[in-house]
Amino acid sequence: MLKDPFKGSFSLLYFKQNHQIMSDFKYYTSDGLEKLKEELSRLTTVERPSISRQIAEARDKGDLSENAEYAAAKEAQSLLELKISKLQEVVGNARLIDERKLDNSKVLIFSTVKIQNVQNGSTVIYTLVPENEANIKSGKLSVSSPIAKGLLGKSINDTVEITVPAGKISFKIIDISRQIG
Repeated sequence: MLKDPFKGSFSLLYFKQNHQIMSDFKYYTSDGLEKLKEELSRLTTVERPSISRQIAEARDKGDLSENAEYAAAKEAQSLLELKISKLQEVVGNARLIDERKLDNSKVLIFSTVKIQNVQNGSTVIYTLVPENEANIKSGKLSVSSPIAKGLLGKSINDTVEITVPAGKISFKIIDISRQIG
């Protein structure tokens, strides 16, 4: 009889810590990933040295136990290092999507979708993007939003009923396209 290697919390904890879990991956366009890398570079090459200088200057002012500048600079350093660490993790788990290989007949990430509200006839156009690239003012809707989740996998002329905070709304998919760039 085979033993279950994941039986017990320690084994499962070990597995989670030492194996990449697919849900940790986030998908990005080349532009989105490049912006993340630029931010990481700015934090490590500009912000980190600046805070180190602030700490050195505060240290030169004397007694560290009563030095508010030193305490503030150390706190800022801790927050910056945490931000750098999280950004490094995000970049490490990033997956690049080749938009040219996505199917245009169904709504997928990076699809530009024209939908019509069945009840009032109004139309709106959204481009479904990764969560970190969403900007509703420019028509970029996060794939994790209720509307996007309801549209994913659907085709032109499909009618979908989507539950949103205001209730249920029916939309008809008028057009699906993709801007490759």
